[in-house]
Amino acid sequence: QPPAFGFLFDIDGVLVRGSQVVPAAREAFRRLSDASGRPRVPVVFLTNAGNCLREAKARELSQALGLQVYPEQVILSHSPLRLFSQFHTKSMLVAGQGPVEENARNLGFKRVVTIEALRKAYPLLDMVDQSRRPKELPPPSAGFPTIEGVVLFGEPVRWETSLQLVIDVLLSNGNPGAEPEGIPYPHLPVLACNMDLLWMAEAKMPRFGHGTFLLCLENIYKKVTGRELKYEALIGKPSTVTYRYAEYLIKEQAEKHGWKAPIRRLYAIGDNPMSDVYGANLYNNYLKSAQQNQVQAGVKRISQAANPQTEDHVAVESCESILVCTGVYRHNADVSRKPEECNTETVFHGHRDFCFDPSLVEASYIVQDVNEAVQLAFEKENWS
Repeated sequence: QPPAFGFLFDIDGVLVRGSQVVPAAREAFRRLSDASGRPRVPVVFLTNAGNCLREAKARELSQALGLQVYPEQVILSHSPLRLFSQFHTKSMLVAGQGPVEENARNLGFKRVVTIEALRKAYPLLDMVDQSRRPKELPPPSAGFPTIEGVVLFGEPVRWETSLQLVIDVLLSNGNPGAEPEGIPYPHLPVLACNMDLLWMAEAKMPRFGHGTFLLCLENIYKKVTGRELKYEALIGKPSTVTYRYAEYLIKEQAEKHGWKAPIRRLYAIGDNPMSDVYGANLYNNYLKSAQQNQVQAGVKRISQAANPQTEDHVAVESCESILVCTGVYRHNADVSRKPEECNTETVFHGHRDFCFDPSLVEASYIVQDVNEAVQLAFEKENWS
């Protein structure tokens, strides 16, 4: 029986904690594979990490889970930037850590400027660390390109340097070596990936994520200019565009394996209410709204009457959120599968551009770990 459902797995706090594998993860993926190690159900790994290449993350997951994971199954926070082709030919400043320049070029960006390249061109800009200040006045930089936009891949290593230089670029309209005549507004386009305020590694308490860096950037910009920092796009969980991309990859996998049944339901398994649960619930609302619009327009009825084969291409109907207790979210009492019986989160850890709706951070189900999450989905699907 071909599967009519697929899984979206978060990684940190669900499958691994830093470099340590969550014990339940390998058991879960034994359920998801046949005796030959081939997948029984389409699976996508949906992470807000972005400081590596998809190939590297796939190798890391293969080693951790003891099975073959392919790059096409991995969605990093920045993966949907492939769709933003209008910026691919512009001169873009990229910030983050890891292979940010290689990531940008792999996503289609042709003219990439790193924070380090900008710092070397204009050494007088980075003045917080006194040991890095130039000893002599450097000559003016010539021929450096005017920057036309900013891509924030993830939290950088030296926050003060990236905060200063990104603000400089926005205040100078892409020419940080020149003396600005006024503060341009609207400012240059800013694309940000990964809005997680916190994430879970080996430490007992959550660590600062890229959302914390964005919070600093937004507040500094507003304090300096009196205006709000605007984003051209916010990408990664809980953004709807990220889940649409995940749905596309799930369907692509099902087609590749020859599974004929249309994928009707997605199960999003995560540990962070403000990214994993919020994002899955937001996408579930989007799917419901799309279905209502389709029915009201009569498109579904008319198209199926004209061509019965379109049944194979029906959109996903739901995206259910399953919250595990091995990462950011911890529920110390006996775990209930009815989220209304558990304490809901009262502090809004989400990004300022996403409204706080308490219902969006309430998971469809709460379980102890990822193995229980997979078992729950199998029971709901009546899947052996």
